[in-house]
Order: sequence, then structure tokens, then C-alpha cells
Amino acid sequence: QIKSSSTLIAFNSDRPGMLGIMALEGQGEDKRRVAYLGCHSDLVTDLDFSPFDDFLLGTGSADRTVKLWRLPGPGQALPSVPGVVLGPEALPVEVLQFHPTTDGVFGFLEFRPRLEAHGDLVQSVVWSRDGALVGTACKDKQLRIFDPRAKPEASQSTKAHENSRDSRLAWTGMQEHLVSTGLNQMREQEVKLWDTRFFSSALASLTLDTSPGSLMPLLDPDSGLLVLAGKVTHLFPFCHPPSSSLPDCLPVLSLTVTQCVLESVLRGAALVPRRALAVMSCEVLRVLQLSDIAIIPISHHVPRKAVEFHEDLFPDTAGCVPASDPHTWWAGSNQQVGPCLIPPAPGSPSVWLGPDFMPRDPLADLGPSPQGGFSSSPSSLTSPSTPSSLGPSLSSSSGIGTSPSQRSLQSLLGPSSKFRHTQGSVLHRDSHITNLKGLSLTTPGESDGFCANQLHVAVPLLSSGGQVAVLELRKPGRLPDTALPTLQNGAAVTDLAWDPFDPHRLAVAGEDARIRLWRVPPGGLENMLTTPEAVLTGHTEKIYSLRFHPLAADILASSSYDLTIRIWDLQARTERLRLQGHQDQIFGLTWSPDGQQLATVCKDGRVRVYEPRSGPEPLQEGPGPEGGRGARIVWVCDGRCLLVSGFDSQSERQLLLYMADALAGGPSAVLGLDVAPSTLLPIYDPDTSLVLLTGKGDTRVFLYELLSEAPFFLECNSFTSPDPHKGFILLPKTECDVREVEFARCLRLRQTSLEPVAFRLPRVRKEFFQDDVFPDTAVSWEPVLSAEAWLGGTNGQPRLLSLQPPGMIPVSQAPREAPARRAPSSAQYLEEKSDQQKKEELLNAMVAKLGNREDPLPQDSFEGVDEDEWVSEWQGRPCQFLGSHIHSNADWALGPCGPGLFPAYL
Repeated sequence: QIKSSSTLIAFNSDRPGMLGIMALEGQGEDKRRVAYLGCHSDLVTDLDFSPFDDFLLGTGSADRTVKLWRLPGPGQALPSVPGVVLGPEALPVEVLQFHPTTDGVFGFLEFRPRLEAHGDLVQSVVWSRDGALVGTACKDKQLRIFDPRAKPEASQSTKAHENSRDSRLAWTGMQEHLVSTGLNQMREQEVKLWDTRFFSSALASLTLDTSPGSLMPLLDPDSGLLVLAGKVTHLFPFCHPPSSSLPDCLPVLSLTVTQCVLESVLRGAALVPRRALAVMSCEVLRVLQLSDIAIIPISHHVPRKAVEFHEDLFPDTAGCVPASDPHTWWAGSNQQVGPCLIPPAPGSPSVWLGPDFMPRDPLADLGPSPQGGFSSSPSSLTSPSTPSSLGPSLSSSSGIGTSPSQRSLQSLLGPSSKFRHTQGSVLHRDSHITNLKGLSLTTPGESDGFCANQLHVAVPLLSSGGQVAVLELRKPGRLPDTALPTLQNGAAVTDLAWDPFDPHRLAVAGEDARIRLWRVPPGGLENMLTTPEAVLTGHTEKIYSLRFHPLAADILASSSYDLTIRIWDLQARTERLRLQGHQDQIFGLTWSPDGQQLATVCKDGRVRVYEPRSGPEPLQEGPGPEGGRGARIVWVCDGRCLLVSGFDSQSERQLLLYMADALAGGPSAVLGLDVAPSTLLPIYDPDTSLVLLTGKGDTRVFLYELLSEAPFFLECNSFTSPDPHKGFILLPKTECDVREVEFARCLRLRQTSLEPVAFRLPRVRKEFFQDDVFPDTAVSWEPVLSAEAWLGGTNGQPRLLSLQPPGMIPVSQAPREAPARRAPSSAQYLEEKSDQQKKEELLNAMVAKLGNREDPLPQDSFEGVDEDEWVSEWQGRPCQFLGSHIHSNADWALGPCGPGLFPAYL
């Protein structure tokens, strides 16, 4: 739940897949500043900092991936993409730990090579202090010892605890001894000490109390202190491990237990590295307690009179330089990390004392990187037994270079997306359409569920007769409680699409194998329409996909369960072309940007490309997604590539990128995302080359910039909503607020409302037109060709339009800003003055805020009466006090309190 390096703290937040990152030490408000890192699409199950790099963080997740993150220094922006992605694995990653002596080696639930013989869920994995052995605790109540370089089977095993609930392990300072925590048959928390030389039974056992939570053993090998932290208890006991003066065969646990009672429920705990302790104040141990609302540091000090460095309390600790590289360790080397002197103050450089280690190439060591990536030597994160297992994963998902030559970090990390800091936000409620009722949730998975253009939104309703509600985007607000005027389709709606060149014409496909064309009045739908403008017949099975031609007017393609794709001339209202060759259900189809080709993805596991005007058979085809649950396809990268979203054989959602002219060779890149039941709907923006990916019922929208060469996928910040959406579509580019650097605007369909979502890019100089974000866009609302011209073989290109608002200068032509001269801070200004001057300035400032004290009071200007008048008029009339006001029985006037005083609040 929480881990600490000598510089940073990482902890699990209350949002799945999100980690909180904060500085370990800080001044003032820095201690309370937390940045959040979106790591995974599912729960983060474990995390660990590298013992050799305070800024290298490894995370494992239930999404079956392991990621490495290069974190920046405190106060800098967190990375949006990981440096390395491993997986997906066969099972969720439960535990993860870096190797204690070797850089670039770490263990998690599935090892490389994998450690076999576990009969149930592995609950704990821990390296020995010398890095030679691995201890595991399993739900089958067995404690196992592995030598991963010798064989994948366990070298020793024994029964650890009687209860199968969460069990944990920790190695002591000696290689032969380890500590296990768990529960006995009476559900009492117990601690056992084991010797690997006499592994049949525990050397010693200590029973604590009855608690439902597990104990986390945190052992400091330098001081010999063992912290037993309960996750959900208020007790925080710790005890001393066996003394080094005792014989190795007779170590026992001390029965003296010191308890620290906590006020809040403990959710996690971590030890702070000894290099970060305040050694001059004799701080020998610091534990970070993670509760529901705070991180509480608990320091343990040894009282000493003299303020000096006490060598008996702080022996030399393990250094920050790895003892060997992965290949040397796999070959059998057990070289240990050299010791270093503990610095007298946190943050001071440690002095390494190891005499036998030769420094490596500086590029091989990991250092802070402002780009948010991570570079490593060629041997990092590899195994001799599986030298190529990580190759495709790294090249297709992260773009991490592994050349040891001295190149810049940019060349090592590969390109990064300029959209990586994209911010998606729901616009103000005034732009929402609310009080939607009776939405149809039974549209096929091949349909987007609803459709919209710059004027109208068409939403299928659940009522019988295939009714479609048409809403006006220009008229947001609450819909009336009465029934809305609808289009009476006559059959259940399977898909629907607006004509891009006629914003008032809607094509609706039904389960009766017919396509109906409806014309919506320019002012919106005011009455129920029962008669369509035209009905297209020809398919013999129900239709599930409609796609208008991107350039030619009155050309519509439809796919059906009769395994054909038919191309219609809407002006003549007839079928003109028919495409064949599919062996199973057609999951999706899409026109190429130039309108010359049409691509499909099919349940038979094939991706096909057609030239409809050349013949009914596919021009080429290649292997598609392995899973048969659903898929989508879209042309990307100016028509050079095809992006397919689908499922693999293990039902994981994935993206496949193909070269459009080489389908037979299979995908050029494959990217696994997460496990979810709904098919990802790819929404592609050709101007930015960004694809937005989400599914019906999802709460997250993934964003990736697509490239036609490695690394192919550049991850950007995703958009997350608190509740699932029923549909998500992209509006025309003209709907974007260019002045706010809004490059995409979408519509999100919820259960009872429609809300616009804006995707914006944070820029400093927003007063200039960001021409690098907004290239000339295609005029998609004007046809280039007529239906007859296209069917006759004519091709065309769309007209381009600049999005530059009048009066804005492109940022590429903006004058360079001169570096601003920083004024000295107020603290520095005050330091140059005497104490008397500071007091005078403070007093003058307070007087200025209160106003001039010599100004007359308001009541001084009021007109009074003579004293004789007062006595004759008011003599003998009492004054009453009501509440906090002073007034007489008569009207408000002068009271007996004296002349010139009106009633007032006391």
C-alpha cells in the first residue's frame, strides 16, 4: 500500500490504478503537496522503489502488467507514460520486489524463469539479503525456498501457519534466518522464526493477539529491529530479533514486545531507508503509517546526551551502487553491495566504501529524467532463459531503446506525444441535455448506440416500434417530463448515422433488414414522424452497420448478417455494389480517407480490404484478433495504416496496428490494454492522429497518438468519469473552442443525460493560435463528388480549412519572450532591514487597512436636539432593551443614554 525511497513516498490512493506521490522531506506546504500518477487500468496490487535509484518505481496490477516509472524530483510534473511495460502475464500480478544486489532484476508473481510448485495463490515473495534465494508464502499454508538460478522447483518447503489467510515473510540480516507472520487455528496473530538449515519446524514462535488483519513484517537489518504492522489494527508492536551473540542453532525471539497504539486504522506501513534518517538526533527507525486520510511518520529515537554521530547506533549500511549486472548475477555471481557511511543529514551524499567494484557507464545507471522516461543498460530487465521475451512488448508499447552508446535521453526513450498532458473535462451543466428517459440499451455491439452532428443528436428509445428521439444540440437544458416527438421506425433499431453532407437526413437500420431514410425539419422534431423519406430493401438478414462515404454524396455502405456488404445510391435509392467473401459475422467496416477502399474485420478472425469499384472480392486480407467477442476497425495515419480493436484468446482488450498495404504479414504492433466485457470503440481524429478508445459501460477513455513506425503507440492522459457511459462519440472539428486549445469535443451519453466533454492541451501562450495543434482540417460537410461520379471511377480530395480565428497570430510566428526578471522575494526584502523597520512597516500596513483614525465617525455628523428639549420631551420615559438592540417604547429617536447616540448593535 505504501513504499518509501530516500527522496519520495508512493502510496495507493482510493482510486483504482492511481498512486499518490509526494516528497519524503519538505518545508512548509511542500509536505502536504501530493501528485497523482495514473499507473494502471485496474487496482495497483504492489509497488516497490529500486534500492539503487530513489526515482525508479515499479508497479504491479490486477490488469496483469508490471510497469517501471521514472519519477521526477519533487515539485516537477509526473510522467504520463511508463518507461517499461512488462506483460500481460497469465494472472494478476500480486507481489513485486526489486533484487537487493543486482540492478535490473526483480521478482513478481510470475518469475522469469517462473518458479513452479505453488498449489494456490502466492501471498508473499521476498529476496534474501544476499539476493541468492527467494522465499514465498502461499495460500496452501506452505513456506517455500527457491534458488531461481538453479531450478524452478522449490529446494525446501514446510508448513508455516495453520490458517490460510494472508501470510508474510521477511529475511533477517543472516541468510539462514527468516521471519513469517500469519494466523493460527484460533485466528491469533503469530510470528515464527525459521532456519533454512533446519526447515522442518520453526525455531521460535510468538503469539500476539486476535485480530482479523494480517501482520506486515518490516525488518531493518542494520539495527535488528522488527516492526510488525497490522493492517487493520491499532497495535504497532515491534521486537528485537535474535542477538548475534547467540549460537546460530539457538536463536529465539525476544518476549519483550513494545507496542505503539495508533489513533487511526492502519492501511499500510513502510520503513524509511536509513540513509534518510536524522542520525544526529539518534533516529534509529522511522515507519510511515498510511491511514484513510493521512500519512503519519512514527520515529524511534535512542536518548543520548551528546549531540554527535554515534557509530554504535549507525553502522555502515548497504550502498546505492549495485554489486553486479543481470548477466553476471544469472551466471552465478553472489557479489554483495558495498557498504557506505550514513550521512549526518538527510539528503547528504553517501560515501561508498566498496573497493572492488568498477564504475559503469553513466548512461547505464538510472538518473532523474525530466521527460518522464527511463534508460537502462542492455541487460536490464532480461533473463538469460528468455532473452527475446520482452522484445516485442518493449518495441510496440513503450519505445525504449537499449543501445549502450552515449546518446541523448530523447533518442533512448523514443518520441513522446505532445498531447501526453491532455486534459479531458465535462463542460458546464448549462450545456447538458438532461431528463432523458427510456433509452434503449439493446443496440448491437457493432453500433455506437447513438449518433450526432453539429445540429442534432439521434438516440434510440426502449419503447416498441423502434422509436428514435431527435434532440437539438443548440437547445440544451432539461427535457420535458412528457413524451418526446420521435421517429417511428417500425422495427428495432440496430444502427443509425447522420448524412455528413445533409445534416437533416438520418439513416436508420432495423432488424427487419431495411434501411429507412428520415428527414428532420430544420427547426427540430416537433411532431411524431411515421413515414420515412425512403426505404432501402435488399438485405435478407438484419443490418447492424451503416457507414456514409467520406467524400461522395448519396453513397451509403451497410453490412448484414447475410454476410454481404451492400453499397447504395441514395439518390436513385437502389443497390449499386455488393461485396462478398466473409465467412462469419462482420464486426465492423470503415471507408478509407480517400474513399477508394473499404476495410472490414470479421468474426472469422480475418481483416479484409476491398476496392468496391474493382470487384466484389477482397483485394487483400490478413489475420485479425484471436478473440471472437467483437472488434472494430478504422483507417489511421492518413490512410497508411489500419487500427483494429478486439480481444485476444484470454479476453483481454487489445489494439492491433496494420500496414494497409501488407495485411498478410499480420499486425506491425499489438498493444494490450485491460480486461473488460465491452468492445473498444475507436474514435480517430485525423488532424492530431489521436485515437480515443472506450467501451459501452466503461468509465475510462484511453488516448493514444498513433505513428506509422515504432513505437507506434504514444500514450496520453486518459479521461475518467465517475459513472459509466452508454456511448461516446466525436463531434465535428468546428465545435471545438480553438482559443482554449480544445482539439476535440465529444458527446457522452449517460443513463439520463447527454453531456459534452472537451479535450484540451495546456499551453502557456494561449493568446496565440496553436498552429502545431490545429493544422488545416478537411471540410467534411461538403461533398467532393456526386454518387454518379464516384461510381464512374472518379476520385477527389477534400477542401482544407484553416481553424485560425481572426485576429490571432500563429504561435510559430509569435515573438520570443524575453526572460522575465525576477523580483526579490518578500522574505529576502525583509532580511535586509532592521527589526525596528520591520515593526514600523507592519504597523503602518495595519493602519492602512483599518483606515485613517482621524476621520470623523458617522454618528458625529448626525443632527441632535437641545438638552432642554430632551428633558422636557423624554423625562420619565423608560428605555427597554430588546435582544441586542437599544430602543424606547416610541419610534426610533434619541434615547436616555445621552445626546447624539442612536440605537445600535452591542
